[in-house]
Amino acid sequence: MSIQTPVWGRSLFAAMLLMAPFDILASLAMDIYLPVVPVMPEALGTTPVVIQLTLTVYMVMLGLGQIVFGPISDRIGRRPVLLGGAVLFVVASFCLAAVTTASAFIVFRFLQAAGAAAALVATFATVRDVYADRPEATTIYGTFSSILAFVPALGPIVGAVIAEGYGWRAIFVTLGTAALIATVAALMNWSETRPVTAGMSRPSPLRMLGSGRFWTYTLGFSAAMGTFFVFFSTAPRVMIGRAGLSEVEFSLAFATVAIAMIVTTRFAKFFVARWGVQGSLVRGMALLLVGAFLFAAGEIGAVPSLLTFIVPMWVMAVGIVFTVSVTANGALEEFGHMAGTAVAFYFCIQSLYVGIVGTLAVVILPGDTAWPVVAYSSIMACIVLIALYWLNRRDI
Repeated sequence: MSIQTPVWGRSLFAAMLLMAPFDILASLAMDIYLPVVPVMPEALGTTPVVIQLTLTVYMVMLGLGQIVFGPISDRIGRRPVLLGGAVLFVVASFCLAAVTTASAFIVFRFLQAAGAAAALVATFATVRDVYADRPEATTIYGTFSSILAFVPALGPIVGAVIAEGYGWRAIFVTLGTAALIATVAALMNWSETRPVTAGMSRPSPLRMLGSGRFWTYTLGFSAAMGTFFVFFSTAPRVMIGRAGLSEVEFSLAFATVAIAMIVTTRFAKFFVARWGVQGSLVRGMALLLVGAFLFAAGEIGAVPSLLTFIVPMWVMAVGIVFTVSVTANGALEEFGHMAGTAVAFYFCIQSLYVGIVGTLAVVILPGDTAWPVVAYSSIMACIVLIALYWLNRRDI
């Protein structure tokens, strides 16, 4: 039975205004309160270790929660999962602003992450439902992935500004208020997009997890996002610690990478239309390899500077956008009937892979050098290109 593609009667700009807040808030809530972590143990009568645990709880639940809510959205629809998750995020955020004990803070942090996971998986499943075979998908996936990469860098800055003016509780009031506005907009405008055949059977992830195509493109997504993660983890130590940049100078330099991603996203759909899904992934991996070569050359032959550490990342930023613009469609192409489940596993695998392998790269190799970025990006790019070659050989 064929799957009919739902039609959303909105322009791309209107759709982005409706969906982007949930992507932004899910990412922003991860570490927006980092600047006030030192004062929270005293405020809640606990230890620094417990407060650090609240960061871990959010990250773990955000990833694993999508595996729970993805299949649910395939059964009951995207809209109820999105609205339910959004309401949970709103309530938990306001409760976090009011708690007085560490145990309550952990509980509501867990619920906040659960709400974010539900809203996030429903958002991306909606994108898959509506835009899977349309050129707008390239712009949406590229923009959303840029947000997921860049917002965590801005989160602590936003949190510091809010906390300095109004105290740490105002951070969670801000999150709750922003989420409430987004929820009201979704309640009024978010129509159901789940394909009519999606709920007729219980989708099993076993076929998806046995798909070489799913793993190839999911690893491509992991290569791109992990490259940015490793760069973000090492950049402060390299640019501030070794290159001598001030915090403001570093922030401005870091922002140029985000600008490169945003500008590339603006034009990516034209290149994707010309190269296709596989061609875009190949070129994305090639640019990661070029960037890794430039990083290595700078590390060997010069002292750290904008030229040796930021410019190579501009090259990689272009490759990241080309990659993330197509990997979702590539990985999920065969699983439109279970888009919620497929999206959940796609993002969860990427999160776990980047979190584990990316962290190992930073820990094992010198974290104040370019070598973690070089190793992660080059090895992952080669793995993805080999997997693509194997897929093409299998299909001959």
